[in-house]
Amino acid sequence: MDFQPVQKYMCEQRIDGWLLYDFRGNNQVFAQVLPGKRWTTRRAALLIPSSGEAKLLAHGIDWNQFEKLDISKHKYLSWRDLREWLSNSLEGMGRVAMEYAPGGALPVVSIVDAGTVEFVRSLGVEVVSSANMIQVCVAAWSKQAVEGHRWASAEVAKIKDEAFGLIRDRLKNSKSVNEHEVQQFIAERFKAVGLQASEPPIVAVNSHSGDPHFEPSASAPSPIKPGDWVLIDLWARKPGDDNVFSDITWTGFAGREVPAKHREIFNAVKVARDASLAWAVSAWKHKETVQGWELDEAARKVIIDAGYEKAIRHRTGHSLSPGPLVHGVGMNLDNLETHDTREMLAGIGFTIEPGIYLPEFGVRNEIDVYVDPTSGPTVTSCKQDEIVLLV
Repeated sequence: MDFQPVQKYMCEQRIDGWLLYDFRGNNQVFAQVLPGKRWTTRRAALLIPSSGEAKLLAHGIDWNQFEKLDISKHKYLSWRDLREWLSNSLEGMGRVAMEYAPGGALPVVSIVDAGTVEFVRSLGVEVVSSANMIQVCVAAWSKQAVEGHRWASAEVAKIKDEAFGLIRDRLKNSKSVNEHEVQQFIAERFKAVGLQASEPPIVAVNSHSGDPHFEPSASAPSPIKPGDWVLIDLWARKPGDDNVFSDITWTGFAGREVPAKHREIFNAVKVARDASLAWAVSAWKHKETVQGWELDEAARKVIIDAGYEKAIRHRTGHSLSPGPLVHGVGMNLDNLETHDTREMLAGIGFTIEPGIYLPEFGVRNEIDVYVDPTSGPTVTSCKQDEIVLLV
C-alpha cells in the first residue's frame, strides 16, 4: 500500500488527513484502497495522514479480514471505543477529507452518512471532499493498466470492424441480420480473444440509436436492412480489477449515399468531441486547471450552437479507472446531470462521447483519453472521423 502520492497531494492542498469510513461495504473507495476482497459487517475506518503512518480501525468480529494487512491496526468492540479512536486519531487535525460532496453535488463521492460527518465536525475538524484524492489514489492508471488498456483498445477496435463487416457481408449476400445477432457476435468475439465485458454491447438500428442505453431484444430483435442507420457501443477490458475498460461508440449507414441529415448530425457530434479534447490538451499545455464540467460545456456548446440542445440526453463523458465498472470513480465530463468540479489530473482517464439523439436516429461518437503525466491528454482508442458505409 503506497500512500505517498495521495499524501503528497494532501500536503499541496493543506489537508491534514483522509478518513475513509465504511459500513457493510458501502464505501467502494475504502475497498479499493485496501487490497483484498472482504465484507464488513460492522463499521471500519482508515485514516491516512498527510505525513506518517496510516492506521486502521476494525471491529473484532471483522478482524480476521484485516489481520494480514501490513498496517497499524486497532480492534474495537463498542461504539464508545469507535468514537474514542476517532477523537484521538483526529486530534490536532484541522482539515480532513472524507467521501463527502457539498450539497450532494457528486453522487459518486457522496458516500459517508450525514451523521458521521456531523460527528467528525463536532471534534472541531473541517470536513472537505476527497473527490480529487480518490482520483490520485484510486482512479489513476498504473503502468500495467496503461499497457493493458492499449491492448484492449486494439482488440475492441478490431472486433468493432468485424461487427460492421458481419452486417456488410449479410446485406451484400441478401441474408438477414439483426441487432441481437450482432450483439451476441461481439460478445462471443470478446471471449475468444480473452476480453472481459461488464454488460453486453449496444447494437441499435434507426430510432433505437436515439436511446443512449438501448438494449437489443432477444425475443423480438429488429432487423438491419439496406438504408438503415446503425450505432454500435462496445466496451471490454483485460480481465482483472487492476485493468481499465476500452469503451467506444461508432455509427454506420447501410448504403452508399448517407442522407444529408445523418451526415449533418454526425459532423456536429464529431466537432463537439474534438472541441472537448482540444480544451483538455490546451489546458495541459498551458498548465491551467480544467474541471470535468468545463470539458462537458466545450462539447455541449457546439451541439447547442448547431441547434440541437433538446437532443442532448446525457453528459459528455465518464471516468475510466481501474475497477469492476466501465464507469470509473474519477472525473466525469458533466455539467448536465451533475456539476463535476473534479480536476483533470495526471494519470487519470475518461471518455469523450457527445451525442445527438433524435426520435428517428441518434449519433454518439466516443473515444478514450488518458492523461499521460509527461505528454498530457492522449487518445488511447480508435477515433471515428467518417461514417462507416455498410455496402
